[in-house]
Amino acid sequence: MGLHESTTGVLRRMQSALGIGLCDLCGIRRGSSGFAVGKDQSLSLRPSLTSCQIKTLITSFALYSFLVVLFFLRPAQAQESPYIVTYDHYLEEPGSLEIEYFSTFGTQRGGNDFHAAWLEFEYGAKAWWTTELYLDGQTTFNDSTIFTGFRWENRISPLRREHFVNPVLYVEYEQISEADKIVKEIEGHDVESDHGIPNALARQGHNHELEFKLLLSKTFKGWNVAVNPLATKNLLPSVPWEFGYAIGASRPLALKASANRCNFCPENFIAGVEMYGGLGDTASFGLHETSHYLAPAMAWNLPSGWTLRLSPGFGLNDNSHRLLLRWGLSREFSGFGEMVSKLFGVRR
Repeated sequence: MGLHESTTGVLRRMQSALGIGLCDLCGIRRGSSGFAVGKDQSLSLRPSLTSCQIKTLITSFALYSFLVVLFFLRPAQAQESPYIVTYDHYLEEPGSLEIEYFSTFGTQRGGNDFHAAWLEFEYGAKAWWTTELYLDGQTTFNDSTIFTGFRWENRISPLRREHFVNPVLYVEYEQISEADKIVKEIEGHDVESDHGIPNALARQGHNHELEFKLLLSKTFKGWNVAVNPLATKNLLPSVPWEFGYAIGASRPLALKASANRCNFCPENFIAGVEMYGGLGDTASFGLHETSHYLAPAMAWNLPSGWTLRLSPGFGLNDNSHRLLLRWGLSREFSGFGEMVSKLFGVRR
């Protein structure tokens, strides 16, 4: 399978999983004749040039232009960690782009189980700065599929070399609806019952939040240990600060690389475990009415540049989902920044 073909297929599956078709969101679908058919099922006598479909054309053009750029890029060889919630101190290589797709299947007592997905575009802007865009969506079984919002993440390393403990500053802006269920982190008094509300009601509420984390990480003799305390503030003045945590530890199955290139060499597998949960808010700090999870994790770094991740998370108290099953697929492309600069004639 070629690079262009495989990337196109992955991105199409991502769009399908997120449920963000523009015409679907606008309530317009195309008839077999190429004319627009609206919700009232009436057929227009003019070509389908609605504003929604113009947006679709622009989006399609941008998507395929993006794929053309990826076609000329070489995949980067990197050892990705197995963490899905926890962060270590490693940033994206400058000029490299990593595309990631993640899914979460969650069981829901008193409601419908769900499958939430998010798409990430992670770019190494500088050696000390990595920026990332998230697009979130979810499907609640026996309910509906909806797009739930976006997040803009930035990680900044204040130190230029390795230290005993390596700190990274994390700042994220979120614009998501109350129906968001990716459960990328647990904060405040987030509990299982929050996700039992029908989508039609939950999507009416919108959150504009700033999230701050201090990413502390250390790698020693192949072992990585990371601790991420977090604080989140809804931009409404009346909403209190919320707190949470994530901790993780991981290690490759082998530290010495094999002489031959292979898919199943033990050094390609990194095993780990994560624990994450909420710590209340400024009005009620602590463990009361909070949820917590323990999640073994595994990453398989293929020589082709793809990375597969799998992490079943198990709730540790009655406020938690019984199961959050996560998996992810990612690929890093080196030279993306240089390629875009050349495309637009910008000197770096």
